Amino acid sequence: MTPLPGRPAGALLALFWLAAAVDLGSLLCGAELGHQIAKPLLMPLLAGYALTRGAPRPLTAALLLGWGGDVFLLSDADGAFLAGMASFAAGHVCYLALFGRRRTSPILGALYAAALVGTVVLLWSDLPADLCVPVAGYSLLLTAMAYRSSSLGPVAGLGGALFLLSDTLIATGVAEWPQLPVPDFWVMLTYIAAQYLLTAGALRAMYGERRTTV
Repeated sequence: MTPLPGRPAGALLALFWLAAAVDLGSLLCGAELGHQIAKPLLMPLLAGYALTRGAPRPLTAALLLGWGGDVFLLSDADGAFLAGMASFAAGHVCYLALFGRRRTSPILGALYAAALVGTVVLLWSDLPADLCVPVAGYSLLLTAMAYRSSSLGPVAGLGGALFLLSDTLIATGVAEWPQLPVPDFWVMLTYIAAQYLLTAGALRAMYGERRTTV
């Protein structure tokens, strides 16, 4: 896909960072309305930026499925958590399709596998019974995505690792483990950074520096 001129891309990226600042600031200040407004804007803006830079379809799909997960997780309705998890899981499948068969480090894979097993074992007894199996299955897919993201280089690899960290923070909250102060802030900070780094790393790896500058 041919990238559009830099001005639309720059505007969309600036709006993404503005929405991120509003969202994170709202969480720090306890302004729930600001969070409710800003959070659903994040992934559409990032996806729009990626499209102007010539993003492949799996990347755009992953970001928009992340938007679906964001919206579901804003709700307290029954089943919203599982629906959000399913949307993010579909996004991870898209990321895995994006990474293709590029090579990754077996040593890094072993480290991620150990982290997966350790986290699931530790969380299992503290999770609600109806979430144990879904969380374990989602964790396997998420860890695979985080590991495979390193195939696109260190920027995308860091994004994958931060995505894993963000969702692990959510899982520890569901398990009612002790949390950092303002836990939602840390979840969103790592999540926003993860999605941006995955996007920037993917564009840079596939198209070069010109597709990630505005």
